[in-house]
Amino acid sequence: MQTYLDVFSHLPTLLTSRLTLRPVRMSDAEDMYEYSRDPEVARHVLWDAHTSIHQTRNYIRYLIRQYRNAAPGTFAIALRDSGKVIGTIGFMWLQMDNRSAEVGYSLGRRYWNQGYMTEALQAIVEFGFTRLNLNRIEAQHECDNPASGRVMLKAGMQREGTLRQRIFNKGRFVDVDLYAIVRSDVMRRP
Repeated sequence: MQTYLDVFSHLPTLLTSRLTLRPVRMSDAEDMYEYSRDPEVARHVLWDAHTSIHQTRNYIRYLIRQYRNAAPGTFAIALRDSGKVIGTIGFMWLQMDNRSAEVGYSLGRRYWNQGYMTEALQAIVEFGFTRLNLNRIEAQHECDNPASGRVMLKAGMQREGTLRQRIFNKGRFVDVDLYAIVRSDVMRRP
């Protein structure tokens, strides 16, 4: 049986109707810099907008090291028809003792409100339950970013509550809403 270390050291490619989720490559730098430099994309995530392609390449090097170390990994979100990378999605942490994990994501502004992130999140949730044998997958978003919460709901997650001043981001403490889906939620679906 494949362990989660095997999975993360050889991150698979996942296909949806419109997207390819795959390991990030150095050749993705231009596409990733295109959306990572947008302050609106970086507004509600824990990284600052990139100011140079060099910064994006350093981030990609970090992700590649994560693969080599079999750490919880990040997928590039690419359009199936063109191969253009429009965002990332992946596991922020993984606790195998509890069979739980947290997912985080970002998406280029041009692709907001078109269902791409919901499609990617649904694929990651399925991957977590089937390939990683997880029981719980959670995600959080800053309360002043309700669009991210709608993505989580559409992907089958349930809102569990607000964690007050949970994160220090961009010079301020922010409240976040926590969402989760558990294996039994998926089993109850028709």
